[in-house]
Amino acid sequence: PIPAGHRRVDAAGRFVTPGVIDTHSHLGVYPSPGVSGMSDGNEATNPNTAQVWAEHSIWPQDPGFNAARAGGVTTLQILPGSANLFGGRGVTVRNIPSVTMQGMKMPDAPYGLKMACGENPSRVYGGRNSSPATGMGNVAGYRAAFIAAREYKAKWDKWREDGEGSPPTRNLQMETLVGVLDGSILIQNHCYRADEMAVMIDIAKEFGYKITAFHHAIEAYKVAPLLAREGICADMWTGWWGFKMEALDGVEANAALVDAPEGSCAVIHSDDAELTQRLNQEAAAALAAGRRIGMDISEERAISWITLNPARSLGIADQTGSLEAGKRADVVIWSANPFSVYARADQVFIDGGLAFDRFNPAYQPVSDFELGQPGYGLSAADVAQGAR
Repeated sequence: PIPAGHRRVDAAGRFVTPGVIDTHSHLGVYPSPGVSGMSDGNEATNPNTAQVWAEHSIWPQDPGFNAARAGGVTTLQILPGSANLFGGRGVTVRNIPSVTMQGMKMPDAPYGLKMACGENPSRVYGGRNSSPATGMGNVAGYRAAFIAAREYKAKWDKWREDGEGSPPTRNLQMETLVGVLDGSILIQNHCYRADEMAVMIDIAKEFGYKITAFHHAIEAYKVAPLLAREGICADMWTGWWGFKMEALDGVEANAALVDAPEGSCAVIHSDDAELTQRLNQEAAAALAAGRRIGMDISEERAISWITLNPARSLGIADQTGSLEAGKRADVVIWSANPFSVYARADQVFIDGGLAFDRFNPAYQPVSDFELGQPGYGLSAADVAQGAR
């Protein structure tokens, strides 16, 4: 029964889903307008920049947030870039209009540490006299960092236990890595190849931490049983592959194949300001690819690739990701089956509040930074009038 005092929304003939969650976004840190003065997503100054936090680079007025909300996205993880072995902390935000980062930051969501394996760190730092320059150099860098973090943690643990003398000097880089070791900070690991995912799992076991998710994970389908056994999510695209060597061996059924083993966690993500606006279509393409190779996948299961499984990947499944009593009321009402290319998000609710309404201009946020851009609510005549 609906309690008294609550507004009823007529969604007859339409589809209702949980809010869409994008686990890999750079909105706000690589915003539009895309100018060098606002390119704040990669602290590419050292292979280990675990001390930086993406939330300190977020520009909340990025109009990409508005466009994502119109695509049904209610929650995003904003990550630093992938130039480094350790890129820094990501942050989970609610996709609500705000002039401050603090107004968007999701309460009680754990931080994630962005790590990167493969070509990116060795390409950025590799040189005659710099490291890492190879895959083995990458691995040596991870291990050295966690060895140092263990020593830092031991010093603080000893001081907290006996209280003798002054406390150790704080080290922001080590604090983040210690958070990984004690389980309070989740590992969000950029990694394409199956063999490199297996190596990263070995490192995690060596130092006693857990990998929460592999991002991009082009070859996750090759190690799907391993990922399911280890409880690791694979956050993937459907159609992006082949743009560099480590991304060469992609298949469109990747998410469907990863989803098959018991205990799996398949996620569709964006890593892109445009793709985040149509994650429902990206999930639909993965669903279709799986069915083409004979997999029996229900739409009810596939919708979890952009709702409940992303919430698991971010450590917030107790708060959102499904339509259950006691969770945040993140709801999207679609004009049609969200797996149709013709479907549009008609209404988007975040925490039970109407955050976007396709039929009410009052709930269609606009931005000065969209002026003159086609498709953002201004006609050519409007723009011309403004110029005059």
